Amino acid sequence: MTSRPIHVVGAGLAGPEAAVQIARRGLPVLLHEMRPSKRTPAHETDEIGELVCSNSLKTETPGSAPGLLKEELRRMGSVSMRVAAEARIPGGTALTVDRRAFSQGLAAAVGREPLIQLVRGEVTRIPLDSDEIWIVATGPLTSDALAEFLVGVTGRERLFFHDAISPIVDAETIDMSVAYRASRYGNSLDGSDDYVNCPMDREQYDRFVSALLAARQHQSHEFDSPNYFEGCLPIEELARRGANTLRFGPMKPVGLRNPRTGESSYAVVQLRQEDARAGSYNIVGFQNHLKYGEQKRLLRMIPGLEHAEFLRYGQIHRNTYINAPALLRPTLQWKQHPNVLFAGQISGVEGYVESMATGLIAGWNAARLARSQPALVWPRETAHGSLCTYISGASATNYQPANITFDLLPPAPVEIRRKYRRRKRERRKKQCELGLAALKGFLDAGRAAA
Repeated sequence: MTSRPIHVVGAGLAGPEAAVQIARRGLPVLLHEMRPSKRTPAHETDEIGELVCSNSLKTETPGSAPGLLKEELRRMGSVSMRVAAEARIPGGTALTVDRRAFSQGLAAAVGREPLIQLVRGEVTRIPLDSDEIWIVATGPLTSDALAEFLVGVTGRERLFFHDAISPIVDAETIDMSVAYRASRYGNSLDGSDDYVNCPMDREQYDRFVSALLAARQHQSHEFDSPNYFEGCLPIEELARRGANTLRFGPMKPVGLRNPRTGESSYAVVQLRQEDARAGSYNIVGFQNHLKYGEQKRLLRMIPGLEHAEFLRYGQIHRNTYINAPALLRPTLQWKQHPNVLFAGQISGVEGYVESMATGLIAGWNAARLARSQPALVWPRETAHGSLCTYISGASATNYQPANITFDLLPPAPVEIRRKYRRRKRERRKKQCELGLAALKGFLDAGRAAA
């Protein structure tokens, strides 16, 4: 067993989760965070656990893959899930949080662990000739120096995709005589109307799309041929793919009826609450790379936002990740340097909760390595095991980061597929039950061996 501190690089979402898991196992941790001395293109603060893009941690619907991932985290004692529950604000069936409350809660949780020391300053290289244990959890906004170091030692081309951020509106400037409150299909955890909806008729929609296609973008050589993550495409890119693409994406009207007319609209723009006091709203799915003046003009074409004031405009930034299938084991260890683990979006996952999940896995395994115990591989039936199977076992030729989906989980057993052949929802609930049962067996075996 090593008595040296375990190094965790990055205090976003994966890093704090890993650090707390290690400290709970009685081992010292140095949690490195380069901000504020080294800034990033997208962070606005130097706080732990800052949510850069959306404030939604996605659905908690039972029988969904994201719901399974969250439930597994809770059952394994995730600090991030506990803090998210405390910072929760209305968001339909999604786990939506007040950004500031979440960040402050995570910082407080880290601060309560006496074995964690927060170290401010940039880490530019990992000492691979040392017997120290390191977790690289620097996220998609990894510094250029560390990214170039990793390229140099892996001998592989640096990988990245471009991600975008949605605008935020001052709540007081939304015209609620035009907009209305509702959740799609009436779905919310407590039956409340959690979203603000801005309805559009066909003429308004067509005019908006035409203006969007003609709008000016920020100019940069870096974005001449951008590699976007398909799950987070800018609205101008969606509009280029067809006149109705936005109506089948972020502006879909299905499941929503205007209470003033009793009818569905041709298109709907949804706004989601940003903070506990409901002082600001995020325009859902409206990430973009347009000039700020163009954004203001375009967004004020949306009914109900004619006089809106914007607290943040949309923007785009580069996300860095490694070619995980070529480099990582299912334990998240670097194949060539097993004392180095990767977690979070740099490891090749996409999403807040996926980052927390890999942080927990890396934390557990780092603690085991420090005690000269073998690293764990999570059961394939679990969401955690399926994520690790994907990032370590997908094709390295054209690797793309992934969120947790049923496509990553193993197929349900034949008897379940036959029984629920025409009932996909019930079939998926059974798959989730199998995943939780596998997790229970995995945890019970671990406790028995301890």
